[in-house]
Amino acid sequence: MSGSLWLKPPAAGATPLPAIPRPRRERSSTRPDHAPPPTPEARPEGGPAGRTAPGAGETAPGGAPPPAPVPDPRGSRTAPPTGPPPPDGDGLAADPLDELTERLGELAAAAVHPDEIAAVLESDGMTDDHIRLTYGRADSFALAEDLYARVERHHPEPEPPSGRAWHSELAGCLLRGLVFALPGLAYVLAAPLLAGEQGRFGLPAGTVPLLAGAVTGWVWNQALSHRAHTWLGLGDRPAAARTLLVGAPAGAAVGTAVALAAAAPTETAATVFAAGQSLYLAAATVLLVLGRERALLCALLPLSGAAPALHWDLPALLRVGLLLAPLTASVVLAGLVLRPGLHRGAGGRGGPPRSASLPYGLFGLGSGLLVLRAGTGDTLVSGVGAVIALTLSMGPAEWLLHRFRGQGLSRLRTLTTAREFRRAITGTLVLCLGGYLTVLLALALAAALAWPGASWPTLPRLITLLLIGAVLWLGLLLQAFGAVLSAATTCLVAVGAQAVQPAAGPAAAAGAATVLAVLTCALLVRPTAHRH
Repeated sequence: MSGSLWLKPPAAGATPLPAIPRPRRERSSTRPDHAPPPTPEARPEGGPAGRTAPGAGETAPGGAPPPAPVPDPRGSRTAPPTGPPPPDGDGLAADPLDELTERLGELAAAAVHPDEIAAVLESDGMTDDHIRLTYGRADSFALAEDLYARVERHHPEPEPPSGRAWHSELAGCLLRGLVFALPGLAYVLAAPLLAGEQGRFGLPAGTVPLLAGAVTGWVWNQALSHRAHTWLGLGDRPAAARTLLVGAPAGAAVGTAVALAAAAPTETAATVFAAGQSLYLAAATVLLVLGRERALLCALLPLSGAAPALHWDLPALLRVGLLLAPLTASVVLAGLVLRPGLHRGAGGRGGPPRSASLPYGLFGLGSGLLVLRAGTGDTLVSGVGAVIALTLSMGPAEWLLHRFRGQGLSRLRTLTTAREFRRAITGTLVLCLGGYLTVLLALALAAALAWPGASWPTLPRLITLLLIGAVLWLGLLLQAFGAVLSAATTCLVAVGAQAVQPAAGPAAAAGAATVLAVLTCALLVRPTAHRH
């Protein structure tokens, strides 16, 4: 909209500088409208002898009255005007701010804070020098405050939401949560195949290469997803497919290499499983980014055969078949949806900088390590119940993120002051976070009841789990609003504190949750944070 806020260009022959409004000289109340012309002695100094000053009864060529004189800035002479704004009723020139108010009336009426108007003025190229010269205000903020005070608050009515909008979004988010959790059944099927001697660091055999490959995949695919989503946001789906076509196989290769480097000579089976795990993570990333959750769910259906494995011993050949079927199906489906990326020139423009995706990878590292710590740390919830609860809760968490975003946009349209907006958005934040923690608590208790051999979590362990859940949800919220580096740094610091001192796990989680809560309140209570 560059240029939309400037005043109209001056008339032909006018000075290129904008005119500064000045009071007009008032006519004398004792002088009649048609006074006789002044005597020669009364003519201006330096004027031609025997002539009167124009404008005192003399007519211009063609019979039209001449323009009124205006002060000459070079002295006491008078000169014809160069087209200043016509005077209003009280004899003063029109205020240019009136025209600007008319131009920006709708925007100023919908703003909930003067800073929104100042941002528009600055983005349109209005400098402080131009504002001082044209409008007589010190800078864009002072001008925005005047515009904000002149215009009555008026917000357009929000469009009525579809009756099934939230229902459909909830179904999609729950589907994604199920897709996130189903791969965990693969570990149930593979457990007897990976059994062996006691592993390193007090963990079961094969755990180290599996964790190394999984964490590598989380970091790589989180950054890859961000880059592909950026292309999708630019409307270039072939470029997004091209990015995934190059990045997904590379991520699978890197994850396999890291797992192989972390494996001991006796952990061959775990290394093979880690390679399949890396391949699946790459294929799942492709399908999730391109919106093929239903196809991925169909590919994972064979893993439902792991349910009998919870109570009975299945043949090794059947276990291998149930593991290979979903892996093969997901890879084939990912290859089919990546066909647009094979076209020449699908990469499009140069694209966003790759460094912009690095913070998202770091957040994937921090959040992934927090989840693993919840399942393996001595001071946190024992067993796989915590990991199951956190994984399944990602579906409701995503829906609540959408809900918070929608409520923020709705409040922008309906509230009239910044204070009302801060109060409303803070209440929405508390409700959404409380709703997520309630769901997480219910899932943790359900997992403890349903999972064989799972111990009932104690109150301190449940509190720690809820703190980790708060860190994850607030981190995802900050990531959604662009503050991903702050979320990633906080998560990594919490993980580092737990690694240095395992007994400080609950304190580290509480500290991280507090920091993220403060950052969220400081950022998201501002109306401008929701206008993107």
